[in-house]
Amino acid sequence: MAENLTVKTERVDDIPVLLAQAERMGLPELVDKHFAPHGNWKGTSVGWTICIWLAHILSEGDHRLNQVEGWVTQRLETLSMITGQSVRSLEWSDDRLAIVLDALSDDKRWSAFEMDLSQRLIRVYALQPRLIRLDSTTASGHWTVTEDGLFQFGHSKDHRPDLPQVKVMVAALDPLGAPLAVQVLSGERADDPLYVPAIQQVSRSLQEHGLLYVGDCKMAALDTRAFVQSQGDFYLCPLSKTQMPDEELEKLLQPVWDQKQAVSDIYRDNEDGQREKIAEGYEVTVSLTGTVDGRTVEWGERRLVVRSLTQAQATEAALRTRLDKALTELAALNERKRGKKRFTDEAEVQQAADAVLRQRRVSGLVKVELEEQVHERTVRAYKGRPAEVRVERDWQVKAQVDEQAVTAAVRWFGWRVYATNATAEALALDKAVLAYREEYVIERGFGRLKGKPLSLTPMYVQTDDRAKGLIRLLSLGLRLLTLFEFTVRRELAEQGEKLAGLYAGNPKRSTSRPTAEALLHAFDNITLSVVNLGEQVHRHVTPLSALQTKILTLLGFSSTIYDRLCAQAPNTS
Repeated sequence: MAENLTVKTERVDDIPVLLAQAERMGLPELVDKHFAPHGNWKGTSVGWTICIWLAHILSEGDHRLNQVEGWVTQRLETLSMITGQSVRSLEWSDDRLAIVLDALSDDKRWSAFEMDLSQRLIRVYALQPRLIRLDSTTASGHWTVTEDGLFQFGHSKDHRPDLPQVKVMVAALDPLGAPLAVQVLSGERADDPLYVPAIQQVSRSLQEHGLLYVGDCKMAALDTRAFVQSQGDFYLCPLSKTQMPDEELEKLLQPVWDQKQAVSDIYRDNEDGQREKIAEGYEVTVSLTGTVDGRTVEWGERRLVVRSLTQAQATEAALRTRLDKALTELAALNERKRGKKRFTDEAEVQQAADAVLRQRRVSGLVKVELEEQVHERTVRAYKGRPAEVRVERDWQVKAQVDEQAVTAAVRWFGWRVYATNATAEALALDKAVLAYREEYVIERGFGRLKGKPLSLTPMYVQTDDRAKGLIRLLSLGLRLLTLFEFTVRRELAEQGEKLAGLYAGNPKRSTSRPTAEALLHAFDNITLSVVNLGEQVHRHVTPLSALQTKILTLLGFSSTIYDRLCAQAPNTS
């Protein structure tokens, strides 16, 4: 009897949660609807293939195609039970996964799929689109650059101008940061022309207007603002030096400096629930005219002249640090010691002093005086040479901070002008400042996309189509993460509760804003044991903890997503 006993154990962890979330999003159904496989495709459907692959990526932080087959092979029972599919090892080769990426690279099918997905997510999760954030990022790698290829040299946001890159433009739904539109573009493209196509794609997906689009200064191109106005939407973005040169900004700030223009204080609640002043500002209205598809568009634009207190303080502190370093380095020019260069020419010492000021970026803020020094030095007699007194001349540098110039420079710090076509009733000054300050939401999504857990970079595919397909695949993973996190946070907020037990070493620490990564990590070390005793098969899943059960409840799931692993499994042979 003992000879017929076999025990197999599989790591389950967060797989049931991830696949349940994917199923709620409608990914298996929508993928199969829009990306029908060719006639030779057998076994696990394309929809479930993508969902399982995403579970692997989110669990392992690794998108490499050659890592999936081994991972699936170790979890055949688990994956088959959850998906209801006959999951087999031979279906997870690199070639098969490459077919999936090729399918996702089809622009026409992806556009239709993304539209359906956005509409479903808004309906299923009861989302209320009001504010859309737009931004772009780049992913660099060691690729071959071709004339019309996706990988090109351009302005690198990864600070790697030596590497070719691909550009990704994202329109994300606030406040959760879930992408509504993802565009994969060649890496040499400028950001400015990318905003209108992204906005158009969001409009097609949501089929509504009156939305507020928030972006950085690259969105402030007049053509972009005119387009948003023309279709009945609103924009909020800072103006760059191109749209707001220093001489124009000075005209707006001079009345404030002269105390002829009153400013309003802007507050927000900090993490301790205390109200703190974060900015101050005022607004003016200007009339603008633009052209959209040959039509003239006229509108009133509010210019929000805002000073960020934190930014002003940080910039001034950095300036003071640079000034201190500059004074120290200027004083060092006067040192007299062996091996130290002595300046005997006025032009030479002036050049050295100017170099210090330029390097520390404090030119015009430090008063520098050069003083000629005359020294007498006695040279001893040596081998018949008589002793003598020599007269030597060199130059000393005297420097001090020009406090008047520094004061004039400091008063510029922290000021920025934002533009919006929304009315003051719809978007008051303080609300506009707070809305823009939440721009980190989309930046956080880029961090997830390019780092852990989605790990876009480095990218282990080489062809354009597969790179595009991979980025789109990972964007689905980003949607899954953000919706997962948003659902838990929203439920905690509605219940007025906090979640404890997520922090190792501090089980009593609680939070009302847990991250998706921390929530998923809470499901580590759950296993499925399959015991075959003769013709009898027994399955056992690690019992869920109170924390795990609570998270499932917050997500709207029940423990059955784990309990069903103990049922009769489909054939995986």
